[in-house]
Amino acid sequence: MKDEIINRVANSKLVTIDLEDYYPKGQRVLFDIKDWLYEGFVLREKDFRAQVAAFDWSQYQNHYVALTCSSDAIIPGWAYMLLSIQLEPYVKKVIVGDLEILETSIYQDIINNLDISDFKDQPIIIKGCSNKPVPQNAYIMLSNKLQPYAKSIMYGEACSSVPLYKKK
Repeated sequence: MKDEIINRVANSKLVTIDLEDYYPKGQRVLFDIKDWLYEGFVLREKDFRAQVAAFDWSQYQNHYVALTCSSDAIIPGWAYMLLSIQLEPYVKKVIVGDLEILETSIYQDIINNLDISDFKDQPIIIKGCSNKPVPQNAYIMLSNKLQPYAKSIMYGEACSSVPLYKKK
């Protein structure tokens, strides 16, 4: 009888965390207010408020929204606050920034609420490849949260991981 092939990875105590598993459903939208500005650069309060009041915000039901202005206009803080107040009853989350900042903010909430008690003194691999837009900051936030608890932290796949941390 020949030597039996043993899958040492499957039999190990390694715990794999795939941030893609935590990717929440919901459409991501970049809402650009440039077209609501006079000549694309000047926010006229009366006109802006009229557009906000007339707009159908319900179309963003269960969306994640990033508010931005793609022109070089100086936008007062109250304008973004006014938009967020209108969006709040409909959206899952609203931020000021781009889609990467939005994803980072979404993952920050997820990681802050992640129960990591099961990972105490465990060797952990944070899976690196993702088909969904998991932001780089999410990996940093997760590794920082895990470090005080984990026995070790690696990045990648079990067959080709990069060691990042080992408890002394």
